[in-house]
Amino acid sequence: MESGGGFIITSDCRLLPQRMTEEEVQYISWSHSPLGTLLFPRPVSAPRTSSHKMAFAGKWETESQEGYVEFCKLLGIPDDIIEKGRDYKLITEITQDGDSFTWTHLYPANHKVTNAFTVGKEADMETIGGKKFKATVNIEGGKLTATFPNYHHTSEIVGGKLVETSKAGSVVLKRISKKI
Repeated sequence: MESGGGFIITSDCRLLPQRMTEEEVQYISWSHSPLGTLLFPRPVSAPRTSSHKMAFAGKWETESQEGYVEFCKLLGIPDDIIEKGRDYKLITEITQDGDSFTWTHLYPANHKVTNAFTVGKEADMETIGGKKFKATVNIEGGKLTATFPNYHHTSEIVGGKLVETSKAGSVVLKRISKKI
């Protein structure tokens, strides 16, 4: 493509605004201008952002976490369990098929919590403490979000790492995991 005067002229003589990316070009249709010789882009709807492009699937290991003790105490987890988990490298296994996920956390003493859900649909879930509830996982700004009984949880991929944030009032647990 050649650039010129705020526009890009493509090799097939299409005139595009210079700020338009190659990806955006696939979401435009063309109509003739009143001049009859130029084609101008007319935006069309791009497909909805889907979790299909999110790279959650795989096995993850905790690399770092902040706010662990405060968050666990807030949830009423006993001190001895908190202590066992303080430096534990939590393993998270995620399988994904389109908008359907199976999310498993392996905690100390082989305690395992598995939640299966489809984005946008209510699902039966379980907390780390074993409390069962219903929730709907949604996509907001590229993040998977869910409201648990006592906190709000988000998961996202940032720089190839799984970043999970659980927030209960002013108490925040942030866990960063690397793919293994």
